Amino acid sequence: MLTPEQSRAARAWLEWSQEDLAKRASVALSTVRDFEKGRRTPIANNLEAISRVLSSEGVQLLFDAEGNASGIKINR
Repeated sequence: MLTPEQSRAARAWLEWSQEDLAKRASVALSTVRDFEKGRRTPIANNLEAISRVLSSEGVQLLFDAEGNASGIKINR
């Protein structure tokens, strides 16, 4: 599952603002803002939409053997 840290890293790599990500994923800006600050986890549909739009831009989420988020990789 996408983490706030991975979301921030992916946006930085893509040179997107939180607003850019929200618009591309068709979610509210507050959803992205609150998620990335760790205030709340978006509902499943919104989290999936965010993950999907990042993936469509070549962002691969990386996880360690225990399933913990370990970073991102860009496939371009």
